[in-house]
Amino acid sequence: MRILGIDPGSHVTGWGLVEKGGGGKLIHISSGTIALDEGMELSGRLLLISEGLSSVIRDLKPDAVSVESVFFARNVRSAITLGHARGVALLAAASSGLQVFEYAPRAIKQAVTGYGNAEKEQVNQMIKALLKITEPVKPDAADALAAAICHINHFHPGLHLHEQAVLKRKRASGAAPIKS
Repeated sequence: MRILGIDPGSHVTGWGLVEKGGGGKLIHISSGTIALDEGMELSGRLLLISEGLSSVIRDLKPDAVSVESVFFARNVRSAITLGHARGVALLAAASSGLQVFEYAPRAIKQAVTGYGNAEKEQVNQMIKALLKITEPVKPDAADALAAAICHINHFHPGLHLHEQAVLKRKRASGAAPIKS
């Protein structure tokens, strides 16, 4: 199972591909960021996010995509702009025929660090340890890798959808495929 995690942002969008190997071993395939010029119009940044993610999907051929679900922000304008970036990420995945799963921010942190309120640096350090990465990982790429790991830890492809729904209810936060 190859999962592409995406951490959408209107200035930096992170992505990371993790594969579940034999014995449940997590394998870091690739990760990176799509950094955007803050002076560029929003429509141009969204186009670059779409093109960048479409290229990553085409080149790396993931089986599914995992994205952090919407969270509540204090700044309405920032939340709306982030929503646009999320929409473009979801569209890039759906346009490629991939199933998209969303996870709550706390569930992603919990899956990687064991603590739902972990700081970004804690997530980054655990990502490097879990995936045996020795070089520095940009925070947005680390968050994307965390989303991919969260999906690998929560999704059970051998179970019927009903059984997965039961598992989801048993957890505080779980996977929910986006309905088309």
